[in-house]
Amino acid sequence: MVNARTYPLWRDLAMSEDLPKEALKTVIGVLCAPATTPDGFDAKADGWREEALKAALPALLARTSAKRLRGQLLVHADEKMLAALAAAGTVTVADVPAILRHRRVWPGLISALARHPGQVEAAIALLPRLPSHEVEQVIRDWDPDRYNRTKDAAPVPPVPPELFDAVLEACLTPLAAYLLHPEPAEGWEAVSTFSKDWSLELGGRDGWAMLARCPQRWSQLTAHPVFGSAVQHLLLDQAETQALEEARLRAAYPDGEELPADPAPALSEELLLACLPALCLPELADLPNPQVTARRTLHHLADRIHNNPRLADLAASQLHAAADALVTRGQLLTWADKQENDYEFDGRVLRLAEDLALLSANPDHLAGACAQLARLDPPAVVSPKPSRTLIRVLDNTDPDHDRPARLLERHSEHRRVQALTVLAANPHTPHAAVAGVLNGLHPAELAWIAEKAGGPDWFLAAAAAVPVPEDEDDGVVRLVDDEELGKHPDPAAVLQSWLDSPAAGEILSRSEVYRAVVKSRYRTLEHLRQIPADEVLARHEPEVALAILLEHCGRSTKRWEALAAAMTFDYNDEKITFGQLLDSLDPAPAQAQTS
Repeated sequence: MVNARTYPLWRDLAMSEDLPKEALKTVIGVLCAPATTPDGFDAKADGWREEALKAALPALLARTSAKRLRGQLLVHADEKMLAALAAAGTVTVADVPAILRHRRVWPGLISALARHPGQVEAAIALLPRLPSHEVEQVIRDWDPDRYNRTKDAAPVPPVPPELFDAVLEACLTPLAAYLLHPEPAEGWEAVSTFSKDWSLELGGRDGWAMLARCPQRWSQLTAHPVFGSAVQHLLLDQAETQALEEARLRAAYPDGEELPADPAPALSEELLLACLPALCLPELADLPNPQVTARRTLHHLADRIHNNPRLADLAASQLHAAADALVTRGQLLTWADKQENDYEFDGRVLRLAEDLALLSANPDHLAGACAQLARLDPPAVVSPKPSRTLIRVLDNTDPDHDRPARLLERHSEHRRVQALTVLAANPHTPHAAVAGVLNGLHPAELAWIAEKAGGPDWFLAAAAAVPVPEDEDDGVVRLVDDEELGKHPDPAAVLQSWLDSPAAGEILSRSEVYRAVVKSRYRTLEHLRQIPADEVLARHEPEVALAILLEHCGRSTKRWEALAAAMTFDYNDEKITFGQLLDSLDPAPAQAQTS
């Protein structure tokens, strides 16, 4: 047991060049032993000891060759210090067994060891001991001090080519293995339908990070006998989008170069042709659950064409054949009615139409996509009550704020007619199929085509020619305040027309309708009975419900108990109306129920 106050002395001894070799064992023993007193462990003194040991470690390791003593020192160094000592050559591959007795391998250790030519092979041998998501960090963290390096510091040596290749192969291996055997992971069948819908997302972020560092090798790697297919997939999915993102980041700097209107492509035509074998994702053709996987493959393929538009001409016949095969195998144009709580239904139909518009040349399939669009529910277009704040902001800047087409876009309800516009632009889409959809569009959708669409002339002319009944308005449910309602001969009838509108059933618009009805002084109990109970009780003017419940339940203990039992409905429960809630407080007699 040493005096805790002497730890700075022992530190200085350890760092002294005059310390004799015979004293090393004693100095190391003092600095590595926990600080104690006659009463036991001394936490405060041990903190001083640790600080002294941390300062002395580099000098002690530089002078100590005995494995046992080095092991005694290494266990006290953290990862950052060990990596720095390995980069300096003080810690070597000979110390790795001692280090790994107390730690797992980490990327910084491998990078630091590989700084020295004689240790590159041993460093590469440690790569399989890293978790797969950490392998790329060996190259990413090659120079951990790159952001705070001083001008006088020695330059970092380049990454050894054999280490770069080993990391590149390790990062490409998971995707290459998946493409050879693209089986769903164990337990995949038990996951939700929504999760299954994402089963075709190709991984390989680390693989792309490595590929991005060697663009000069892309042409060679696309022909690699083992990793060629993985490289092709990554280039098609990542190269153009990443190049555009990097250009945007550079343009965002104060002195950055302006983003060109037509930036040069990241992939040459030669490289695109080299990637054609992977373009249509042939490895995924036989995955189970084709109604989902074929749909996802088609969308993935469409994304690739958006990223690399030149492929639409370079591989037209290949794309058309792939689209036909996917539609047939997945029965993608077989209509299935929308199920309750299937919130992705409309999105799937819209994506399918847009993907076929981009990829297909089959008139029957394109007509089928038009038919599916026609079967979607029309949009619910609601113009909320005027807001003084909103009017003050928008009066002079946006006089068209309330136009039908603008209202449609504000709730993203223009997507159906937008998809139809894209289908109309495909020269293989039958005009009659498009006209059939036009005749059933909401008036606001026709207004959107007139104002926003940039389709072919025949399409714009056909939309303009759709007959509109003389008494038809613009299809917008316009919510007005009580001052305006008071000018109407029957304000209650106006409120009822809002509730009867399809807008009262659409998730984006119904809350606006319910809020307007509940807050109006012209509402009646009959209006409130038609509104979902949670809207009346919790969301809009709860004092309105309070007055009704006080009158309805009165002094009836049974009614109050029934009310408490009935108000346990949750967000996901079936929506009962306020009227159904009130009726449930007076259950019918048993004889009446069975009669």
